[in-house]
Amino acid sequence: MYGDIPEELRSLIEPVLEDHGCELVDTIVLNRPKVVRIIIDRASEDVGVGIDVCAEISREVGTQLDAAEAIDGSYRLEVSSPGLHRVLSREKDFQAACGHNVNVTTKRLLDGRRRFHGRLLEFDDGLARVDVDGFSVNIPFGEIEKANLVYEFAASDFDNRMAKSAGKRP
Repeated sequence: MYGDIPEELRSLIEPVLEDHGCELVDTIVLNRPKVVRIIIDRASEDVGVGIDVCAEISREVGTQLDAAEAIDGSYRLEVSSPGLHRVLSREKDFQAACGHNVNVTTKRLLDGRRRFHGRLLEFDDGLARVDVDGFSVNIPFGEIEKANLVYEFAASDFDNRMAKSAGKRP
C-alpha cells in the first residue's frame, strides 16, 4: 500500500515521476532475489503509461537510488504501469474503482476472513463497502493489506482483434 512505502524511497522516486507527468501508485521491495518494483500511473487519467516512459523513469530512478545508496547490495529495478489488474493502494484508487469488481486482502480477519472478492459499491471516509456474494462488507482502509481491480472483459475488447483477423485469409 502507498502509505507503507518508506518516506526515504518516496522522496527519491516521486520527483522523477512528477517530471514525467506520472505519480507513484505503489513500491514493493522483495528480498530473495532483491527486487524493487515500482508501479506508476499518469497523473492525468486520459493517457496510459507506455513502455518508453517506464524505461526512462527506470534509468532515472535507478540513478537516484544508487546515488543515495537507498537499497543495500545489488537489486533489480522494475517499473511498470498498474496493468489490467490495477493495484489499489491509495484512497483515490478506491474512489475511482467504485462500481467495479475488486479483490481485497486485509491485515487481519474481518467477519472471519481476510480475502474478499466482490463489487466495490462505494468508498467514503476511509471505508470501502464491498458487495460480496450479496452481502455488504465494510472494510476500513487502514485494514487493507493489498487490493486490486479485477478487469472485466467485454466483447468490445475483442472487436479490434476480430476486425483485423476478418480481413486476413489463412
